[in-house]
Amino acid sequence: MYPDNKGRFGKFGGKFVPETLMNALDQLEQDYYKYRQDPNFQRELQELLTEYAGRSTPLYFAKHLTEKLGGAKIYLKREDLNHTGAHKINNTLGQGLLAKYTGKKKVIAETGAGQHGVASATIAALLGLECTVFMGEEDIKRQELNVFRMKLLGASVVPAVSGTRTLKDATNEAIRHWVEHVEDTFYIIGSVVGPHPYPMMVRDFQRIIGDETRQQYLEKEGRLPDEIVACVGGGSNAMGIFYPFIEDASVKLTGVEAAGEGVDTERHAASITKGRPGVIHGALTMLLQDQYGQVLPAHSISAGLDYPGVGPEHAHLADSNRAQYVSVTDQEALQALQELAYVEGIIPALESAHAVAHVLKIAPALPKDYGIVICLSGRGDKDMQSVMGYLGVEK
Repeated sequence: MYPDNKGRFGKFGGKFVPETLMNALDQLEQDYYKYRQDPNFQRELQELLTEYAGRSTPLYFAKHLTEKLGGAKIYLKREDLNHTGAHKINNTLGQGLLAKYTGKKKVIAETGAGQHGVASATIAALLGLECTVFMGEEDIKRQELNVFRMKLLGASVVPAVSGTRTLKDATNEAIRHWVEHVEDTFYIIGSVVGPHPYPMMVRDFQRIIGDETRQQYLEKEGRLPDEIVACVGGGSNAMGIFYPFIEDASVKLTGVEAAGEGVDTERHAASITKGRPGVIHGALTMLLQDQYGQVLPAHSISAGLDYPGVGPEHAHLADSNRAQYVSVTDQEALQALQELAYVEGIIPALESAHAVAHVLKIAPALPKDYGIVICLSGRGDKDMQSVMGYLGVEK
């Protein structure tokens, strides 16, 4: 099982960080191994996941979408029904509790679409922690509502004004801050990215999505699904739902990257489809970069997928051919968002709409007994201002 004792997923992962962070990461790894077996920690986490976050989330049979497409049977794993509106709360509850159990009074986080920032601000308020969220200046404009929610919850929002002023730059600022304040600050990373042990830790806190899906699908259909589809930026929702199925060779795992304006243009975020191995934010993974190894800017209609790298375990799953990774354009995601809203009365996040868009393409040609589960990672409320702009709707 991965990662190995060096934090590697095959050739990917590891710790590529300044020396000042090595001790902090080693301590975090020891703390995580200690508390994941601690009955009090696990009991408090399970209580919060159930009574605060609202788990378990339903596995919903999308009857109308299935009938309209006329092919595969489509289910939606409704992570959008979690408290704060996305899967991000699963991981922030886990890391927030770790901060509390290890005596840290301050937490920091980075965010793109704002959902991880909102979830971090939420658990900080719940647990009495001081919270600072780093967010790209461009994403602050795209996610105005979520910025207000973070501030209402008591968090400070610090704009990142370098580079493309998106998630990559917010992460850079968060890491710089952590280097300077590592003694009293816990860094809550929002995806399966960064140096070991973060990709493993975030995956473990998110695997509840896949564990529930497995049990619920068995109860409904008496067997495992044929395919699971999830959007991939950093890849936390995808890793969470994929992980409990990795050993089940009959279950096809499909990650959907953001093709933006097309993978043959310079404006996309498809780091597995068009990237190559490189180091970003402390881990070796698949990365968009130029011939000199400089990180290329990423683009997606979705702030949450607007990242030039991907979690190292996804890079390994692609490298080992255990999972396939496809891509969907901005326009296809926008159309899928509208389609799911019209047909099922569910408005997905733009991130999740990428997964829906892929299924809209493949489902009609598949047999009626072929079962697909889409991870609906978040709800679309946060994206309405952006969607109105893309659709040319006047405010």
